[in-house]
Amino acid sequence: MTLGYVCTNFNNSKYTISAIKSLCNGKHRSDIEIVVVDNSSNVSEKELLTEIESQYENVHIVFNEENLGYFKGLNCGIQYLKCNYNDMKYIVIGNNDLIFSNNFYESVMDKETIFEQYAVVSPNITTLDGVHQNPHVINTISRFREVIYSIYHYNYYLALIINKVAKITKNYTDRNDEEQHEIAQEIHQGHGSCYIIGPLFFQNFYELWAPTFLMGEEFFLSVQLEEKGMRVYYEPSINVTHHCNVSVGKMPRKQIWKLSREAHKLYRQYKSIW
Repeated sequence: MTLGYVCTNFNNSKYTISAIKSLCNGKHRSDIEIVVVDNSSNVSEKELLTEIESQYENVHIVFNEENLGYFKGLNCGIQYLKCNYNDMKYIVIGNNDLIFSNNFYESVMDKETIFEQYAVVSPNITTLDGVHQNPHVINTISRFREVIYSIYHYNYYLALIINKVAKITKNYTDRNDEEQHEIAQEIHQGHGSCYIIGPLFFQNFYELWAPTFLMGEEFFLSVQLEEKGMRVYYEPSINVTHHCNVSVGKMPRKQIWKLSREAHKLYRQYKSIW
């Protein structure tokens, strides 16, 4: 086996099935192993996963008794692959609401020289309406924006106001890192919906650092890599389509904000405003 895909699933199995089919319809299907980590979905959603597992020999479902969250859930799938396929070369990790391009397998295999230098590669991620989500953060976040982040996480109602203002002023206040989506380069953070981890990662780490249930994974991965003098590499020739916010979109806004606030508290331990 040369390529693995690990995703988490929580009560949205139809997207997981779509991602599986997009990977398995290619001519390299036999070279791909897929692990879906279900974070304690309801019975009907689990049944859908069991059905798709019976249809594909290379699909494996790990059923968790509780919802472990995003990166902790991914770690379950990563360990499954490492235990059962110790010759796995590259592992795609990410959301379940992805659609992989027809040449995805070939585009990853074609970048062997990049994986010799980088532990983590971030692909070209595009939403259904054509918005590019990478490169997520090329270098750093401005001090002004860091202050806004702290105000946002101070109070829920302030966060609602900031969201409204951000939508109105989007054309002027959005970061423009994603405009460099055609340029292959080292970056500080890739978009958290999809990464490809290669041999260098497992030479240095046992698993993903997962200090939060949800939110902030991009930053915490960058911290994990930087402790070993590494950075993420953005590669625009590896293409993925992202439905975007399928799981988070079902959650109450205040719950999302609370999870983000908890992640932000840890973020501030590593990233000071001043």
